Amino acid sequence: MDFSLGPRATRFRSEVKAFLAEHLTSETIARMHESGTFNDRDLNEALALAGLLEGAVPGYGDRDPIELYVLFNELEKAGAPYDGLAVSMLVAGVVNAVGTDFHRTEMLDKLLTGRFNCCLGYSEPDHGSDVASITTRAVRDGDGWVVNGQKMWTTMAHEADWVLLLTRTNPDVPRHHGLTMFVVPMDTPGIEIHPVPTMASERTNATFYDDVRVADEWRLGEVDGGWAVMGVALAFERGVMGGTNPAVPLLRHVRAWAETDGSDGSGRMVDDPLFRERVARTAIVNQVSQLLTLRAAWIAAEGGLPGLEGSMAKVFASEEYQRIVGWFQQMAGAEGLLGFHADGAAADGWIDYDARHAPVTTIYGGTSEINRNNIAERHLGLPRNR
Repeated sequence: MDFSLGPRATRFRSEVKAFLAEHLTSETIARMHESGTFNDRDLNEALALAGLLEGAVPGYGDRDPIELYVLFNELEKAGAPYDGLAVSMLVAGVVNAVGTDFHRTEMLDKLLTGRFNCCLGYSEPDHGSDVASITTRAVRDGDGWVVNGQKMWTTMAHEADWVLLLTRTNPDVPRHHGLTMFVVPMDTPGIEIHPVPTMASERTNATFYDDVRVADEWRLGEVDGGWAVMGVALAFERGVMGGTNPAVPLLRHVRAWAETDGSDGSGRMVDDPLFRERVARTAIVNQVSQLLTLRAAWIAAEGGLPGLEGSMAKVFASEEYQRIVGWFQQMAGAEGLLGFHADGAAADGWIDYDARHAPVTTIYGGTSEINRNNIAERHLGLPRNR
C-alpha cells in the first residue's frame, strides 16, 4: 500500500513549510508559552493572506481534508500557536456543514481572514467528557432563547468572537435527545469569563451564562438535534486538525539537548544506547500516529465523518506521547524537572513542559476513557458499559 501524499498535497506541504520558515519566529513561540494563549492572530492573518487558510475549513473551498491535515500537521510539528486557529476552523467546518445562510454570512468570511476566533462550550464542572449530561439550559422566549448555566474548560474564550454552545432544551426526554447547539457572540450581555490556569501552562476558562438572550437565528441545527451537530464537531476535532503528532517537537528538542556535553562532564546523552533506542521508538510512534491521522483525513476526503478513526488516532498518539516524555524525563533526572528559563534545565525546559502537557492531551477532545468506549462499541461491537 502506498501511503505517500499525492502531488497536490505534497506541493501544499512545501508551501506550508516555506511559510513557517519565513513567518514563525522563536519570539512568537515564546510569547505563546509565556501568555498561556496558544493563538496568534497576526500569524493566522498571514496564513490567510498567503492563501493557506482558505482550505482550512472542512468541506469548504477547493482543498480536501488531506491538505487540511497537512496544514495542521505542519503547524503542530513546528510548535506553532495553532490551537485557537484549529478551534476556529473546526467551528467554521460545522457552520459550513449544518449552518444556514445567516451563519455563513455572519461568520465564514470573517473566520477566513484569520482575525476572528471561536471557542467550544461543551464541558461543565460536573459533566466533563460526559457532555450528554449537561445542565446548561436554553429556554424559549418569544422568537429567541434565554440561556443560563456554566461551562468549564472553555479554552480561547478570552479571545473568541463566538462560542459553539451546547445547551439542554428539553429535560423530559433521554439525555441525548434534548440538546440544542447554538453559536453565540461572546459580546452578548450576561456572559462572564474567568481564567483557569493549567498544569500544561495553557490558559483555559470557566464561562458563565446569566440570562443570556440569543436570537433563534443563531441556533445551529434542529431544536433538540444538538447531539447530531456535536457528532460533526467531534469528527472534525479528533485526528484531522492537529493533536496527533505532539511528540515531533519533543523529539527535536530532546535530540538537540542530547548532542551537547553534560554539565557534569558525563558526555553526550546521545551516545547512550538506551537513549538512541528510545529516540528510534519515538520516531516510530510519530510515524504510526501520522498514518492513523491520514486514515481519518482520507475518510473525510471521501465525504465521511471519521469520528471512530479520529478516536483511534487520538488515543494512540496522546497516550504514547505521555509514555515517551516519561522516558526522557527519567533519563534527564533532576534537570528534567526544570522549566523554561531555569539554569541547567534539560532541553531548555522543553522536557518539563512536555511532561506537564502530555497528560492534558489525554483529556481534551474527549478523554481516553470516552474514546475507548467509542472504539469498543462502534468498532469491536462490545456492549455499552454505561
